[in-house]
Amino acid sequence: MNVDALLSQWEDAYKKGLLSFWILLLLHQEEMYAYEMTAVIADMSQGTVLVDEKSIYRALKRFEDNQIIQSSLRKSDVGPPRRYFGLTDLGKTLLRRFCQRNILVFQEPVVAAAIANLLSSNK
Repeated sequence: MNVDALLSQWEDAYKKGLLSFWILLLLHQEEMYAYEMTAVIADMSQGTVLVDEKSIYRALKRFEDNQIIQSSLRKSDVGPPRRYFGLTDLGKTLLRRFCQRNILVFQEPVVAAAIANLLSSNK
């Protein structure tokens, strides 16, 4: 198997695992309805995470069942009312703890230096 195929497999698994992160991160910034999340996630991830609405709806259902998010119907200027989603206090705590344990580790000097070394090497 070549490097591109292996990288693609790795990234697919990685991105599926991080969909929850992206959804919760954007809901921390503002309440949104599901349809607009697709474009915002693609934009925030700089095009590295492209997700369909079905995946977003499944995740939102799971989050709401676990009381990580809450939703409310709001009037729309066009069409029927839209269901907006936002983080609960539990969701905010969960996201904060995830970032502390899994995102900020990349800022640790030893890890940051190892990554910088990797990216600057010719091998």
